[in-house]
Amino acid sequence: MDTVYEKKQYLENYLRELGSVAIAFSSGVDSTFLLKVAHDILGDKAIAVTARSCSFPSRELNEAIAFCKTEGIEHIIVDSEELDIDGFRQNPKNRCYLCKHELFTKILEIAKKRGIAYVAEGSNTDDNGDYRPGLIAVAELNVKSPLREAKLNKAEIRQLSKELNLPTWDKQSFACLSSRFVYGETISEEKLSMVDRAEQMLIDMGFHQVRVRIHGTIARIEIDRSEFEKIIKPDITQALTKYLHGLGFTYVSLDLDGYKMGSMNKTLNL
Repeated sequence: MDTVYEKKQYLENYLRELGSVAIAFSSGVDSTFLLKVAHDILGDKAIAVTARSCSFPSRELNEAIAFCKTEGIEHIIVDSEELDIDGFRQNPKNRCYLCKHELFTKILEIAKKRGIAYVAEGSNTDDNGDYRPGLIAVAELNVKSPLREAKLNKAEIRQLSKELNLPTWDKQSFACLSSRFVYGETISEEKLSMVDRAEQMLIDMGFHQVRVRIHGTIARIEIDRSEFEKIIKPDITQALTKYLHGLGFTYVSLDLDGYKMGSMNKTLNL
């Protein structure tokens, strides 16, 4: 089995062979690591493209802008409003496919205009076992997945990110805010804002890995079990429930299973 450093060497060689690449950059753990390595290898032949939409929190966009500025990476921000995609608001099972297909089509157009040979995204091997319809769009549009090609998993990416002094090495995992909705429940700008502001409140309180899943007007909070003791402290509970009620949530609940990636997929019959 390859060591983590052999996998990194493979990644570097893979990117070098691509020659030039536009990275779909969300400022998350994976895409930040991928962008850093690509820029180290390819220089100005590696650019970043970030989608701006109401399902992408402003804090994430600001972090993406700041990182590219610090690293001297060309950064393009493209408007890609998922709610304008036909059928997206109804939150079908292939919601992620609809979003990714539109986004990568736009990034491919940007790459073509700039003479960039390939588009790449940051999925890793941990994404292979979950329900990920967005990866169908990746395959259809010939978007590259260098981290999966190098067989890197999330833990290894965090390790290498720490060694590269990347600020994201211990950043919470993040997925677009639309993933907080039960499949079939209508996605709206108002509810996306409710989720965004609720999660920001938890982050501001010092919780590390958070999700606020929305079920009608019920907020189902997912945090790591190690932080249960903190969230049930009376002052935290009182401030949190008061704020979330003010956002429009009728009920505020804590999921005793704790945070789980892709927990909404439990509602699917796959």
